[in-house]
Amino acid sequence: MNMPKSELNITKLSDIIGKSPEMFQREDLLKAISEHDIKQLNLHYSGLDGRLKELKVPINDLPYAELILAEGERIDGSSIFKQIVDSSHSDLYILPIYKTAFLSPFEHKTLGIMCRFLDKDGNIASFTPDSILLRAHEHFKNKTGYSLNALGELEFYIIYNKEEELFKGAKQGSYHQSAPFVKRKDMLNEIMRIISALTGAVKYSHAEVGFIECLKSHNPEIAGKSCEQFEIEFLPRSIDEMGAHLTLAKWIVRNVAHRWGCSVTFAPKLEEGIAGNGLHLHLELSKNGKNQMTDHSGALSVDAQKLIGGLCKYAGSISAFGNSVSSAYLRLVLNQEAPTKICWSLFNRSALIRVPLGWNNTGNMAKTVNPIQENDYKNSCGTRQTIELRSPDGSAYINLLLAAVTMAAEYGLTSTESLEYAQKRNVSKNIFDTKVLPSHLETLPKSCAESADILLQQREQYEKFDIFPKEMIDYVTKQLYKEDDRNINDRFSHLSADERLFETRKLMHKDLHKH
Repeated sequence: MNMPKSELNITKLSDIIGKSPEMFQREDLLKAISEHDIKQLNLHYSGLDGRLKELKVPINDLPYAELILAEGERIDGSSIFKQIVDSSHSDLYILPIYKTAFLSPFEHKTLGIMCRFLDKDGNIASFTPDSILLRAHEHFKNKTGYSLNALGELEFYIIYNKEEELFKGAKQGSYHQSAPFVKRKDMLNEIMRIISALTGAVKYSHAEVGFIECLKSHNPEIAGKSCEQFEIEFLPRSIDEMGAHLTLAKWIVRNVAHRWGCSVTFAPKLEEGIAGNGLHLHLELSKNGKNQMTDHSGALSVDAQKLIGGLCKYAGSISAFGNSVSSAYLRLVLNQEAPTKICWSLFNRSALIRVPLGWNNTGNMAKTVNPIQENDYKNSCGTRQTIELRSPDGSAYINLLLAAVTMAAEYGLTSTESLEYAQKRNVSKNIFDTKVLPSHLETLPKSCAESADILLQQREQYEKFDIFPKEMIDYVTKQLYKEDDRNINDRFSHLSADERLFETRKLMHKDLHKH
């Protein structure tokens, strides 16, 4: 395997400016450019495919840098937003968001910065995914009095040339494994350090369940390669901010992999019987910076249950944004710690929505295992309770998915029916045991076509108050129908085992880098 030629310089811009990113002013960035001899600005933004784009701007002189930071640049919106923006009025402005500025770890003397789209009149462009998410969250806050925080669990496979047989990994046995049983730990460390430095929002990283010793595929990029699965988990942040963090993180993962001579994929599924790449989302209601998910007894609050009710109500159409390719529905199958029914449960990793441990009614726990510790620890943060939505995967339209989740949450918090809706879908039994599973539980969509059908049925919730433009719903459903996967399992059922495996691998490996 090709090793990196040199250690990356991972320097936090906040350290050299001496301010937190939220306080960055244009003058701070110009001072950093001048004092640290920055030669280039990379203006980053994401389009419909969710990948990070960039416009490279040389810093000819400091006044020119100030002009770009103050007035932005123009781009061809019809190329970035095909089928949404007409070529007859395609120009858009991209304006830098100062608090997102970072020193690029991949290009020398380069300042990267995330941008937002503005229209010809200087207003936020209404149809772009990041604007839809921002608008959804503002609407949610105004209607409910809460902020909605989110953290993502970003799962991916690192794909590399098969190496020596020492300390071989185990099929479906890599969860939290350490070296030497996982081989790409140094890559993971580099990925984590960069994402942490650029976002300040990484919780931890670890090896995930999936391991493939030798991948069989028609795709030459991955055929015969070994695959190790990893996860980067984030800290809770405002849901619109999390959209930017996840988009940036995927860009970082891909760049680090390329630097190490490896490939990487966030694709939902690589092999039957092997864990797929989820994009689980943890959500918390927040008010005045405090988590509001539990009541005084430490139990899940009524509003938290209503939040769950909203997510259950719109789970089918959320799949349209969170599971955008046919192979996504090969991940949502029985006995793979992936949901198939619309229900929620405490701790159960096979439910659509899981309520994980939240440090409720606990305190000073370290003293239990460190009995000689003298000083007690008093937690001033309160509960850390979240709920976890487990259906989305690596094919998600990230900003649109988070916007859809936000609108489902808005329904939950404002509807008089959502609490009862949630309570009827609470399960405590094994959800794969049909003898004990409640018969009224709906099934998640089984294909892109089914997700599109449900999105069209439920589009009113997303389009109300002009949150989702009609054109965006039309675009997403059109892309889903293009997968042509209605009743795909019935089609596969008539094939021999070898023929089915061949066809499913073609399906799984056609979208390695789609989003």
